[in-house]
Order: sequence, then structure tokens, then C-alpha cells
Amino acid sequence: MKLMRIAFILIMTAALCGTALNAFGDEGPLDTAQPKGVTPEEIIQRFAAKEKEFKQALDQYAYRQTVKVQTPEDGGEYQQVFDVSFDNQGRRVKNVVFAPQDTLQKIGMTQQDVDDIENRLPFVLTTDEINEYSILYVGQQLEDELHCYVFDVAPKQIEGKKRYFQGRIWVDDHDLQIVKTYGKTVPDIKKKGNENLFPKFTTYRQQVSDGPYWFPSYTRAEDTLHFPNQDVKIREIVKYTDYKKFGSNVKITYDGKDLPKADQGKDAKPQPQK
Repeated sequence: MKLMRIAFILIMTAALCGTALNAFGDEGPLDTAQPKGVTPEEIIQRFAAKEKEFKQALDQYAYRQTVKVQTPEDGGEYQQVFDVSFDNQGRRVKNVVFAPQDTLQKIGMTQQDVDDIENRLPFVLTTDEINEYSILYVGQQLEDELHCYVFDVAPKQIEGKKRYFQGRIWVDDHDLQIVKTYGKTVPDIKKKGNENLFPKFTTYRQQVSDGPYWFPSYTRAEDTLHFPNQDVKIREIVKYTDYKKFGSNVKITYDGKDLPKADQGKDAKPQPQK
């Protein structure tokens, strides 16, 4: 029964990602042949290790996140711009710099929405998390000019109130890092009188100018949420900009080796708390 459940989840994930090819048709043809000279399992282990390095590096960067959520049919809109930076003790802080009045009427921004936007839309899959997921090799595909391995990903099981990603990832075959993600956060919360549904989204990454890692740069969601009493079209755009490395004694590694300081980027000055 467990194997059947996992198979069903992966089939649903593949169906979800088939929609992605129609909605975001910027990929080349999908080659379903097995990779040469390496097994899918080896690729998973290697990119998960690189993702762990990337996550540690990202924790040393300040950046700006710009969020816009719209319901196009009635003109409702939620906006927020905030800086993720560090205080004088090196602790990570969030400083909101722009937050006009929320005019959303058909839906409301919940804590889960905010947490997903800040922490899960830029999906990271490290060696610490891969055992929580079923990861299915799909094939190889060009994403713009990048040759990528493609995997479908789904949680093996939902535990407590923990949230997960379900969808498709594109892994660059040179740097072995995730460069694109398509899917959604799960589970949807369906309680009588308190439904919280989440849209499918696409997140792109780009290399920052001062290092070897692919950082989140842009997320877009265009979906219809099916509530019991109405369907709501939703559009989300999230931008990640102004990456600057924070000065600290933490070492950043790549391929298991410490990066020279010249390759780690310029230190950003700590931002005082507002």
C-alpha cells in the first residue's frame, strides 16, 4: 500500500508538471533516456550535497524580496518589499521597507502564505531532506541554454503541520544545482470554514556575480484556486535582488573546498534594526 501511495503521488506530480510544459513552454524537448556514465541515484546524491553547500552560502547573504499578489478579476492586490539583512550581532532580520494597504477581498494572506513566500518558493533540496521525498528521474532537457537533469519530487508522507514541495525540478548538469522549480507547496489546508489553498508556481535561479551558486531570482504563479463557493484567479510575482555577502567568520565551501575570499564576494555592512 505504501508503494502504491508513492506511485500515485508521483503520477499526480507528473500530471501537474505536464501542465507546466503547456503554461511555461520555454524548455526544449524532453529526452527520457537514462543519463550516460552516471546513475540517477548518483546525480541525486551529488546535487543534494551541492544544495546543502548553497543553503549554507545563502545564509550568509543579505538580499531584497519584492512580493506582489493579485486577484486580477477584481483588482485586489497585496504588496510588500522587505530586506533580509543582519543586525550588529550577525543575526538575520527582516526589515519591511514598503507595505501599502492590502486590497485583496476574495482571498486573504495567511501565515502559511507568508511563510511559503519567504521560505519555500525558493525550494532547496539538500542531503538533509532527500529522505523525506520520493525523487523520480524524468529525463534530460534544455532550459534556455542549460543542459539539465529533470526530476519529479513529492513528499513520501505528510507529517504534522510541516509543509513540503511537490512538483518538478531542473538540475544543471555542470554545476549540479537546481536552476528551476515548478510545482506547489503542500498540503492544501481544507477545513470547513477555513480553507487555505496554494497556487502552482515557477521559480528561476541565476548565478550571483561573486560566486558559483545559483540563487533564486524570480518566482511567478498564475493559477485558479477552487474554493467550495467560488473560483479565484490569482497571480503572484516574487523578485529576489541585491544579493550581498555579509561579513562573518563562516567559511563558504564549494565541492568540499573552502572558497578563496576573492570568490566569496564583497562583505555587506550589517544593517541596523529599524
